Amino acid sequence: MARYTGPKTKIARKFGEPIFGADRHFEKKKYPPGMHGLNKRRKKTSEYGLQLMEKQKAKYTYGILERQFRNTFKKATNKPGITGEVLLQLCEMRLDNLVYRMGIAPSRRAARQLVSHKHIQVNGEVVNIPSYEVKPHDIVSVREKSKSLEVITDSLAGRGQKFQWIEWDDAQMAGKVISLPSRDEIPETIKEQLIVELYSK
Repeated sequence: MARYTGPKTKIARKFGEPIFGADRHFEKKKYPPGMHGLNKRRKKTSEYGLQLMEKQKAKYTYGILERQFRNTFKKATNKPGITGEVLLQLCEMRLDNLVYRMGIAPSRRAARQLVSHKHIQVNGEVVNIPSYEVKPHDIVSVREKSKSLEVITDSLAGRGQKFQWIEWDDAQMAGKVISLPSRDEIPETIKEQLIVELYSK
């Protein structure tokens, strides 16, 4: 299965929240997609259905495919701590997600493209793997030749939420990961325990 590149609003409506960020089209239609829209009578979702929905939401939010996500979950189960929280921490420490969190890119999709096109460095070395796992104390920066790119300068000019676990240097266009984020420092409304229950069956 290829990475999803279809309409983002349709997916956001499926989950009932703008998981890809601010979306004016979603604000107009805050109900599930389909020809019947609000009038369609929907059956009560089963326990399995709720767990599956939460896993799909996490996958779409972070832009991870099924095999990658399953492998990330397996990695989380082998690490100390609460499995669900560790799973989200691993997703947060992906290079494409950190480029987005630091404000270098306006979305995770745009961040993935910047990484793939070799505009991003980790500890001074160019890394073009979006799923690269960044560690605490690593420094993520914009490559010198790419600092004037319009998409990067515009995104940094409109930087929104700042995170306590990331230290950003405007002059160097670089951010240092201070530590792993705690669950309350991750703004995503994902019910990670449901994902753990799904994979534990």
